[in-house]
Amino acid sequence: MKDIGIVSYGAHIPRLRIKSSDIANAWGKDPGTITNGLGIIEKSVPSIDQDVATISVEAARAALARCSIDPQTIEAIYVGSESHPYAVKPTGTIVGEAIGATPVLQVADYEFACKAGTAAIQTCMAFVKSDMIKYGMAIGADTSQAAPGDALEYAASAGGAAFIIGSEKVIATINETCSFTTDTPDFWRREGRKYPAHGGRFTGAPAYFRHITSNAKILMEKVGSKPEDYNYAIFHQPNGKFPLKVAKMLGFSSDQVKQGLLCPYVGNTYSGAVMIGLASVLDVAKPGDRIFLTSYGSGAGSDAFDMTVTKYINELPREKAPLISQLIENKKYVDYATYTKYRDLLYEE
Repeated sequence: MKDIGIVSYGAHIPRLRIKSSDIANAWGKDPGTITNGLGIIEKSVPSIDQDVATISVEAARAALARCSIDPQTIEAIYVGSESHPYAVKPTGTIVGEAIGATPVLQVADYEFACKAGTAAIQTCMAFVKSDMIKYGMAIGADTSQAAPGDALEYAASAGGAAFIIGSEKVIATINETCSFTTDTPDFWRREGRKYPAHGGRFTGAPAYFRHITSNAKILMEKVGSKPEDYNYAIFHQPNGKFPLKVAKMLGFSSDQVKQGLLCPYVGNTYSGAVMIGLASVLDVAKPGDRIFLTSYGSGAGSDAFDMTVTKYINELPREKAPLISQLIENKKYVDYATYTKYRDLLYEE
């Protein structure tokens, strides 16, 4: 059996940021209560000319910059997002054309709230394993929406990551993956509506925590592992508190989580959240490191992965594309008025 896994990766986070305290002040809220309650210091803001397509292209180009793969050998591109720029027109075709992977190419846009990117990874794995394709590219990216004044506004941000999946010079072998899915309507957005709705506290125990803990336990049972067997653990991060809480529930330490926990500094990038977290871990990972990743998407489902970093990570020129730490530090703050303009918050539904 050949090893299937990540061959290269890249990410993009918009440079603009807004502080949680500025949003709180705009709505007459206590900034300290908001920051401490959600565990979010600031979040990324897409510029007026940035969307899921441009973020995906930047991430895809970064992944290609780190390897010598001919774009023509990438035979499938799947873009997971809940904020695709077009209702009818795939984002993946834009990415494929921009990186030179067309025209012999399978493309599909995925949507499953915040786990669409990890679903794309699973699809690419299956195609590579079956020898239908040589390489596939899985992307998770979002410019997430939130109604003005809603609790989601403090977290909803922008960013994404791309992973090239293949079987040659794999830097992180995907040993196992599994999913856990139910019809749990904790968060939704109807056709034609600009902003999502959510079930408040219902999004916690029966949604996020049930799906992640259930799927994580299923995966560890399948591979015969324990939390202490992993060097890094990455969980979906709708805020800065939930990932730490679910890690503790499962027996993981904060040290295992901290490298992939980016929400406090860039907000919740939705489909890009665990994808960017994984990119951050791969930025520092060493051969033999073991990675545990569990995504979550409202509606509701979870994808879990067990990965092992290989010797090829040392051959990957990670410096040829921005590291996550560099993307986080490369920032410019905007005030709430500018944020309102860029996010088109004056739009009436």
